[in-house]
Amino acid sequence: MTEETHSPADAPSAGASQVQHGIENEYYTQEVHGPYDYFDMDAFELENGRTLRNCRIAYATFGELNDAKDNAVLFPHMYSGTSKDMEMYVGEDSAIDPNEYFVILPNQIGNGLSTSPHNTPAPNGQADFPSVRIADDVRAQHRLLTEEFGIDELQLVLGWSMGAQQTYEWAVRYPEMVKRAAPIGGTATNPVLSGLLVDALMSCIRSDSGWENGYYDDHRAVRDGLKRHARTWLLMGTSSTLFREEAWRKAGFTSLSDFVYGAWEEWFLPMDPNNLLTMAWKWKHADVSRITDGDLEAALDRIEARTYVMPFAEDYVFTLEDCREEEAMIPDSELRPIETPWGHFGMFGFDPADKEFIDETVRELLDEEV
Repeated sequence: MTEETHSPADAPSAGASQVQHGIENEYYTQEVHGPYDYFDMDAFELENGRTLRNCRIAYATFGELNDAKDNAVLFPHMYSGTSKDMEMYVGEDSAIDPNEYFVILPNQIGNGLSTSPHNTPAPNGQADFPSVRIADDVRAQHRLLTEEFGIDELQLVLGWSMGAQQTYEWAVRYPEMVKRAAPIGGTATNPVLSGLLVDALMSCIRSDSGWENGYYDDHRAVRDGLKRHARTWLLMGTSSTLFREEAWRKAGFTSLSDFVYGAWEEWFLPMDPNNLLTMAWKWKHADVSRITDGDLEAALDRIEARTYVMPFAEDYVFTLEDCREEEAMIPDSELRPIETPWGHFGMFGFDPADKEFIDETVRELLDEEV
């Protein structure tokens, strides 16, 4: 090589993050979950001190932000979900009407659409993805609202399951912004039983022979673990009443086998295991009392929002009793239980009456003067 064909480089060689691009998974695409946009945060420092470079969160919006910027509703999603999954509660005939409200549906860090283990290159990809907390999601969403849209007031924050955990974090961390809150089927601090379920779900995934300590080349290599994960969720996410009465037949399933395969395994099998583990870890460690040095009552006393606590009456994951205890600590709140044999999964609206009840209760909350 001669001097004419080679000159000194003006930068070091590329690192792993510049030549590796994560694992392809067509499930996490605009075709399946779109349309959505991205909010880029460049370097985002997590609560654990780690930094996610080129961090971004995906989000969908409906309606228009008014000139006063005071008609916004924030609707974060649940474990394993995306913004697409909560769109069923947004519409002209729904309480959350995009003709009246500007609706923002943010995607969790780690859910597959936002920055996540499967789409992050080394050194933070796959099993090296750092632990993320609910607080990190909420801080990122706060940046989205304030920096992208100039929003400093939310008419309502609501969410189901992990969406409820985010709702509580919002109401405690930014009480002056949240006028109304509706945590549905979730708690402000994760109960012990719920934490044990998380441990079981994570073990199901990691027990697969194709797990490879989280450094698999294809999510389908962990198919058996994902199936065990789905079965475990089915046991805890529903209720004994559902099976005793075979209420799943009313939702169009022809047999118990059809219900197991057609609902739960079909739901989880396309997903990336590391993405699920990232969400599961933050679910287990959700706790708004971290803001008040472990004092849950002091944390919930910070809430200024008019709050409807909406547990599912037969929920084994976030029980009615757990929700009732927390609701008693929240100023200006009411307990609004949802009676359904579908347990924690009542939010999916397998029984249209469940969706109607949730929608009407949210409508009532939005109609309240605050």
